[in-house]
Amino acid sequence: MIAVTAAPPLRLGFLGVGWIGRHRMKALLDGGLATAAVLADPDEQCLQAARELCGDIECVPSLDAMLEKDLDGVVIATPSAAHAGQAIQVLERTLPVFCQKPLGRDHTEVQRVVTAAERAGRLLGVDLSYRHLAGMDAARALIASGALGSVYAVQAVFHNAYGPDKAWFYRRDLAGGGCLIDLGIHLLDLAFWLLDDPSVTRIDGRCYSRGVPLREVPEAVEDYATARIELQGGAVIDLCCSWNLPIGVDAEISLRVFGAEGAICLRNVGSSFYDFTVEHVRGREATVLGQPPDAWGGRAIEQWARALHRSPAFDPSAHAMAAVARVLDGIYADALTCG
Repeated sequence: MIAVTAAPPLRLGFLGVGWIGRHRMKALLDGGLATAAVLADPDEQCLQAARELCGDIECVPSLDAMLEKDLDGVVIATPSAAHAGQAIQVLERTLPVFCQKPLGRDHTEVQRVVTAAERAGRLLGVDLSYRHLAGMDAARALIASGALGSVYAVQAVFHNAYGPDKAWFYRRDLAGGGCLIDLGIHLLDLAFWLLDDPSVTRIDGRCYSRGVPLREVPEAVEDYATARIELQGGAVIDLCCSWNLPIGVDAEISLRVFGAEGAICLRNVGSSFYDFTVEHVRGREATVLGQPPDAWGGRAIEQWARALHRSPAFDPSAHAMAAVARVLDGIYADALTCG
């Protein structure tokens, strides 16, 4: 009998260990998929909190120093303005990358990262975690099978009664935008993934900052955005998202895919940011595909780590990230010129 030896955990560098970085680190550590080989973060409190998860491991002052270590990949959870440059720097050292969203502040930055990953032949992952809600794989399979009939409309809503608590989120040069690139990106990515990356024929967008159209305050970031995206074949995606909207609850999050023979409905439960149901709906009857409890938050990085265990090679599906970034650019462009 030939003994089968399990692959050793990945040795990863964690660049940025704030709340989200630590959460994703814990998912990998708890699953035995990786070890934290080295940390970097300018905030000593964040480093100390990370050490409580992974032990008193080495901390370095910069990405340059991190890249001198023996690593299998790097996880990036820094402010948005740094993502593209840091990801490219890691990829140029032929190391795989997992990055927080957005991968870049616009399509140009995102495309540069995807090109760098393809050139390096290395795996690139982005934390677009709503794809990994329980029931979403089944929903995508139903759509692909034709169970919904001809899909003609998607309605996507992400209203957050709160806004970000860090100042850089409110600077367009640092964040790339406001609620659209912070929240709307999740549902746009989910819609395009569910529909197998359809081509876009037209984009109409409107963005507002404190009720003022963004075209009148182009230096601001939007706290309310709405868009209609027309797809090849005639289907439409209607998106609406916001920060600090007076909706009377903490959050309203939903995505509904309508076809001639049925629908897929995602909605948050009891205004939660974390609990969701996913249903296949026919008329007034619904079949539950996914529901709480569901520890979905770390699944995107877990999937990346499992893929990396199999092979560090570039995955062409990363090109979809650039396609969604182009749609975001189109919404902003229309909002700034027409909205």
